[in-house]
Formats: sequence, C-alpha cells, structure tokens
Amino acid sequence: MNNFNINRRSFLHGATAALALSSFGAQGMDLIYPDKVWKVGLIGTGWYGKSDLFRLIQVAPVEVIALCDVDKNQLNEAGKLVSQRQKSGKVPKLYGDYQKMLSENQMDIVLIGTPDHWHALQMIDAVKAGAHVYVQKPISVDVMEGEAMVAAARKYKKVVQVGTQRKSTPHLIDAKKNIVDAGLLGKISHVEMCCYYHMRNNGNPPVTAVPDFLDYESWTGPAPLRPYDGIPHVRWWRTFMEYGNGITGDMCVHMFDTVRWMLKLGWPTKISSTGGIYVQKEGKSNISDTQSAIFEYPELNCVWQHRTWGTPNNPDYPWSFTLYGEKGTLWASTMAYDFIPQGKGEKIHKDVVFEKEKYPEDLKEKDIELNAAPATRLHMLDFLSAIDKNSRPVADIEEGHISTASCIMANLSMKTGRPIVYDPVKREIVGDREANALLARSYRSPYKHPDYKKV
Repeated sequence: MNNFNINRRSFLHGATAALALSSFGAQGMDLIYPDKVWKVGLIGTGWYGKSDLFRLIQVAPVEVIALCDVDKNQLNEAGKLVSQRQKSGKVPKLYGDYQKMLSENQMDIVLIGTPDHWHALQMIDAVKAGAHVYVQKPISVDVMEGEAMVAAARKYKKVVQVGTQRKSTPHLIDAKKNIVDAGLLGKISHVEMCCYYHMRNNGNPPVTAVPDFLDYESWTGPAPLRPYDGIPHVRWWRTFMEYGNGITGDMCVHMFDTVRWMLKLGWPTKISSTGGIYVQKEGKSNISDTQSAIFEYPELNCVWQHRTWGTPNNPDYPWSFTLYGEKGTLWASTMAYDFIPQGKGEKIHKDVVFEKEKYPEDLKEKDIELNAAPATRLHMLDFLSAIDKNSRPVADIEEGHISTASCIMANLSMKTGRPIVYDPVKREIVGDREANALLARSYRSPYKHPDYKKV
C-alpha cells in the first residue's frame, strides 16, 4: 500500500459495513483513511455536488482548494459551508469559470456535480489538467460524448469514478454476494426495472429577465439556449431533453447499472423502447411521462418502465429492480431487498444501512439523502483506493458509459421507432444511418463536441 493505513475502528460499523469494505479486494479491511491530504476542487456547487463533496470530507483528509459555479449565490453559500466542514476552516477559492479554476490550481481530485449537458467537457478538461475525477451520472447526454470521456480517461491515465453508488450500497453488496453470487436465484432470465416517482417537473413559468447573480449563458454552455423562465437548478432543468435524457437517462441508469454489475453484463445486444407524453400534456416539459424499454442479452431481457403519474405496481418498491430466477425472485431498491424463494425456502429481507450515530452531521445537512450517504462514502473510499492502486474503480467511466449510452439509445429507439443495435468496437449503430446521426448532438457555438480520436 502507498497512501493508506489501518484504522478499522474508525469506520467499521456492523457486519454489512464489513462486507462492503471487503469488496475493495486485496486491500480489503486495511483500507480506511489515506495518509496524504488530497487537494480537491468541485465544479457545480448545487445540492448533489455539495453532497458528494461532504461525503468525501467525511472519509478522507482533504483540502478543498477551489469551487466553481455560475450561480454566485449558490457558490458563496457553498464556500461558507465547506469552510465549516473542512479541517482547515478555510473558504476555498471561488470561480465562475471552471477552466480558469483548472488552470490556476493543481488538484488531485475534481468532483463534477453540474447538469448532464456539461459532464463531458468538464471531465475531459479535468483529466487533461492532471486530476482524477468523480463525475455524476449519467455521464453524458449523447453516446459519442461518452466514447470521448472513456478515451480521455485512458489517454491521460486518470481514475474516473461515476456516481452510480448503488454498487457501493451495503445492503445491495450483501444481496449480490449472498443471493445472486450464492446461486439462490438459479438461472436468471428476466429482469424488471422501474421508476414510478412523480418527478417530472411540468409547469408553465413565464419568461423573465435573468438575475444578475446567474451567468445563464455559461450555465447553458453547449446546450440549446432556452428562453430563461426561472432558476434551472434541482428539478427544472431535468424536465427538458435539451439538458439530459429524461427519466430513463436519470433513473434507469442507476438501476440498469446495478443489474449489470450484479449479473456481470456488458453491452446489450439490442435495445428497443416506446413511450411519450401520454398524460401530463399541460406544461412545458418535453421528456416522456410514460416509457418502456427492453435491453436484450442472450436468454435474458432487462425491461424498464417509468410512469410519472398513477401508482407503482409495488408500493414498497417504487424505484427498483427485480431479478427473476428459476429458484426465486429478488426485489431490490435503495432502501431494502427481499428474496422470495420458489417453494418452501426461507425468505430473506435486508434494510438500508443508516449511519446517523456515526455521522450526526448528516442529520443537519439540508436536503441530504440519508439512505444514500453511506453508499456515497464507500464509493469515495473505492475511488481513493483505485487512485492509490492505479486500478479501475467499481464504477469506472467505461461501465458508466455502457449504462448511460444504453439508456440514451433507448430514447433513440423511442424517437426512431426502431430497435437499436450498437457496435461498441466500430462505435456505430448497425445498419441505421438515421440513428447513427443521433449518436452525437449538435453543440451551440463556440463549443466543440469532443472527439474520442482527438482528446
């Protein structure tokens, strides 16, 4: 080991946490805190950007030296909060231009918590600047952005961890090891994934003047410039395809990525999808309110369904995945899992691990997802371990690309009305010129779309 020492008692909290730490491999239980102080920067200081940063501060000695956001109010508030959290008590340097932040500071790690349409350019620029990167999911808004991100991570030899922290969720690690890998399900030939949250922010706010604290041009960046109709943060921007890929790109990517991890799946052989705006037609939102998608593998279909209206098919699992095996069924979500055996076997139930006593500051953090905090802490430790060992993290950028691109191509299938077969070697959709033209979006001038051959 290079940068890590043994400090078991400071982290271990029950058998599930021990199991989660054991997933780090050779370093296993010896990985807790690094000796060095990591120099860290954050691009995008909104709700989840700060949440990721605060989880990193909790598990490793870091000095947050720079923050960047195009919203001055959000940026200044984040600066104060970080000064209260980090050991030095210092307010980081504050920037409105992420490229200036990268050029003026030498950082070990850059966290990216901006909206989806900015992820590709910022991740690529950060690894070029010499930093390892933690980037939120989905990694990109089009398939070729993702190809360029993978190419950049490999070219500049940097670790890039994607914020698909379900792979670091203690009770899901338990389910993988003790249910799936243990063979309790038998052969698995059908998977269902779903999201029935009413999360499609569908309104009709009026066009108004841009406030002086927000650089809306820079916020929009390479995306189309929509008329300004209010602060885009949190849920408003996600309701437009200009900035992301709808509920499928936002929520399916988590569940599909987790299923692929559990079942050791790579690229789907075929992707098809149907859906649209069937019910909620009264507002500006242009993302689907109803959608089904099938990700096909040999003798296995992974089926996605979302509705932003009505009720879930199982109230206990409104955002979840279900593995159907010949010997039983596994229901799983961010909150719990239930194994139901075929016949008279024993049912198994596990709940999410909370760490409220160990990290009481979580209870005072605005808008924190308490169920996700332990998973994100483990995800950060896995990220640091990969940097230390010069290895691939559990949510490596290539895995994030496969999951993200598959969800994007489900939307392309819905748009074209045809199944999508992607060749990841040739980086093209087989036999479909129209769909191939949709693999890369047009960028607004003067921004240039990244090219995997020229990163």
